[in-house]
Amino acid sequence: MVLSYEIRRSSRRKNVTITVERDRAVVVHAPVGVPEAKLRQLVDSKRQWLFEKLGDVQKYQPSPHAPGKELVNGESTLYLGRTYRIELVDVSDGSVRFTGKFMIPRSRASERKRVLREWYMARAKEKILPRVKLHAKNLGVSYEQAKITDSRFRWGSCTPGNNLNFNWRLIKAPMFAIDYVIVHELAHLIEANHTPRFWNVVSAQLPAMDRARDWLREHGQSLEDEV
Repeated sequence: MVLSYEIRRSSRRKNVTITVERDRAVVVHAPVGVPEAKLRQLVDSKRQWLFEKLGDVQKYQPSPHAPGKELVNGESTLYLGRTYRIELVDVSDGSVRFTGKFMIPRSRASERKRVLREWYMARAKEKILPRVKLHAKNLGVSYEQAKITDSRFRWGSCTPGNNLNFNWRLIKAPMFAIDYVIVHELAHLIEANHTPRFWNVVSAQLPAMDRARDWLREHGQSLEDEV
């Protein structure tokens, strides 16, 4: 049986790993310079394991909510790296509730995208901003102000005035990816450009840097969602 796979190379990666994505795509993550023949041998050595993973019906199902689609009852959305179902419910309280799933009042169904976005914004302020303070302390740097913003093109930014901005959509990402963006922006307070020194600062703080970058690259299209 033919086994198709995609090779994704990174200058920051030190080891070769193979992942099976939710859409059953096999991805080989490799450092720059590793011969393709060696990668093919590695994939061949893992064929049985890969076909077992590809046959797991429960785990590798297509995502029920394509980016950009209008959210409807029974569909799903990301929060902290995991996908949760959305349900419209009959309640007197007009706020969004999260109990392992998103419950949006049926009375606000017509504005569900806005109310869910407001919920995300509140959670981003609650969870991201304290971690900015924590990582700043670990790095020994200070900043003027950290804010949750509505940029549609960047996960985060560091301004010339030492202000930090973080996209509210970042709350959709797993915590290791959130930490990467935070440390990335804080590292600009030490080194303005993406020099080897800059990347040394980031990688020293975050052993999972490559994993975080891969996740954000894969899910970057979610920046264009309304929610």
